[in-house]
Amino acid sequence: MTSRRAYRIGIDVGGTFTKAVLIDTATRAVVGRSSVLTTHDHARGVAAGVVEVFRTVLDRSGVSPDQVVFLAHSTTQATNALLEGDVAPVGIVAMAGRAAAALAEPQARIEPIELAPGRWLQTANRFLVSDGLESDAVAEAIAALAADGARVLVASAAFGVDNTGTEELVRSIGAETGLPTTCGHEITRLYGLTTRTRTAVINASILPRMIATADMTEASVREAGIKAPLMVMRGDGGVMDIREMRRRPAMTMLSGPAASVAGALMHLKVADGLYFEVGGTSTNIGAIKNGRPTVAYARVGGHETYVSSLDVRVIGIAGGSLIRAERGRLVDVGPRSAHIAGLAYAAFADPDAFDGATLELFEPKPGDGANHVAIRTTDGRRFALTNTCAANVLGYARPGHHAHGNPEAARRAFAPLAEFLGCMVEEAARQVLDCAVGKVLPVVADLIKEYELDVDQQMLIGEGGGAAALVPYAAEQAGLKHEISRDAEVISSIGVALALVRDVVERIVPHPQPEDLLAIRKEALEAVVRLGADPSQVDITVEVDTLTNRVRATAMGAAEMHVKDESGGISEREARSLAARSLDVTGDALTLVAATPGFRVYQTEGDGPRSLRAIDWQGAIRVQRSRALATSAQVEGVARALSDLWHAAGGSNSQTHTHPGLVLLYERHLVDLTGVEDLEQAQALATSELDGKPAETVVALIAMPAGRP
Repeated sequence: MTSRRAYRIGIDVGGTFTKAVLIDTATRAVVGRSSVLTTHDHARGVAAGVVEVFRTVLDRSGVSPDQVVFLAHSTTQATNALLEGDVAPVGIVAMAGRAAAALAEPQARIEPIELAPGRWLQTANRFLVSDGLESDAVAEAIAALAADGARVLVASAAFGVDNTGTEELVRSIGAETGLPTTCGHEITRLYGLTTRTRTAVINASILPRMIATADMTEASVREAGIKAPLMVMRGDGGVMDIREMRRRPAMTMLSGPAASVAGALMHLKVADGLYFEVGGTSTNIGAIKNGRPTVAYARVGGHETYVSSLDVRVIGIAGGSLIRAERGRLVDVGPRSAHIAGLAYAAFADPDAFDGATLELFEPKPGDGANHVAIRTTDGRRFALTNTCAANVLGYARPGHHAHGNPEAARRAFAPLAEFLGCMVEEAARQVLDCAVGKVLPVVADLIKEYELDVDQQMLIGEGGGAAALVPYAAEQAGLKHEISRDAEVISSIGVALALVRDVVERIVPHPQPEDLLAIRKEALEAVVRLGADPSQVDITVEVDTLTNRVRATAMGAAEMHVKDESGGISEREARSLAARSLDVTGDALTLVAATPGFRVYQTEGDGPRSLRAIDWQGAIRVQRSRALATSAQVEGVARALSDLWHAAGGSNSQTHTHPGLVLLYERHLVDLTGVEDLEQAQALATSELDGKPAETVVALIAMPAGRP
């Protein structure tokens, strides 16, 4: 190679396959891909597959290891360890001052947690009064826990988020005995002793396995000649340095689905939409709002934790779902899949194979019910009829889609089922998709309602190999637009390669003042920079929930090793065309209402709130709303412009829940203030964000009217 281009590698470690993509940093084009079987049983575990797949993708592409500036992988290790019960027994050292001891001791006692039927996370508990706590007492408690079988420790003190000294004392003494320790305060700074302790217990239980995996993966990567920092996918859609994974492995729960969402955000440049990751057996469905995936606290063993992960709804319908029929009628689709039944899809067979084929009802696994449909050919082979087959019959799975097979084979295979149901082939296929999509659409409706999404702006984004089997038909039935991801079958690997460094800081702050928000914002910036983000590339979102007194600051930014794109980006004409196409209007029907070096904001003609699109310099739609107000101002006029927009959009200065959503755009940064419920707070955050910027810096301001998505 004569070129010294820079590349990113993203690796998605799945249950069956480990897939890698090589991406040109400058163009974000996928220039190489590879896949190997996941190496669960190798002496180096999944690390062996990670190394094999990136070596293969580099060799095939003619790229040398020193051209790789960013390497990241998703992992199923944390989730699998918890599902399979492959966890270490945890010893808990709980502490509180004498005045709070009687209340704190039962709250910090965590009983064994059933992770799956018959699989338990074992715990042992000791409680210490922290007033005048001495090292000998801590050492004695740790020795007792070790005698009880503990292999890792948790230090959890009442109000430990405010005073971390006693928890750190336990960690220090635990290290002397060789026991890895998780402190409650390093997992979350939220109050709630029981949930904080439980979260720390879950994190500690997977430390030995995750540290071993991290060590093997990093050693293998370095042996291969890659010097770039090794990043790991978090369950909330960002990445963190592998050093941080050794400390907080629980943050990687749901790492796999998070990778596909990152792909939608970064590769497809989606700002708002509902994403479907469609596999062969199940589908993950979630929402993207204001360019961020919706997150919630993960539950483990039926218990709440403080681990932020994607709010993913999992349903047992996918591309390979089997059809169920009896007494001349279709009764269900799924949850059993062709893969589990050991059958190939009819849509990928030779059409001639189904001449003279017959329908057969069978039971894939004991207890499934003998009403699952298979097609038996005259030479004795059996094939599955699936949602993918139905989508091929009806033309929803099109050439170029991973789910596209042989439509003629699908039609011939469906003929015996159509005869059984007493209808035409196309009607039989439509009945199948109606049944399958009937389980999907209520989830779509729930997400739109729960997250107050702007229905007019929603798009269904199909990801995964089975996307075309469900998403086009679901979108048609719901009256929504849809898009099947480019490179849908490797979208998770792409998401890993393009994901941003992310961290979250949360606090309970009754009646937060502007200075409280600024302090939390600063802490989030410092946290994400410690994880490897370039400070100049970080965007921070602050959210205030006055009902729970919870303040959350989410910081995301590009890693320092990313090569920055300093190109001028698309032209005004191209940006206008993209906005017009999205709004289904002509370009001359749009007004450019604001522009910064990184963004152009367009609105349809008229007065008052109206449709809006903000297009960034790379051509991504970063803000899309059916009703919004917009203006621009220089730095010194931003506070006044914010006030004017706030009131014009229906906001008030009182502590009510009537507040508009606000977004600021400057240079190439997007500042999302939609979670701020008070004008003074919004002005303080904006002032802090713009501190030090030249007075002539132009800022675009967007407001979404109060009470509307």
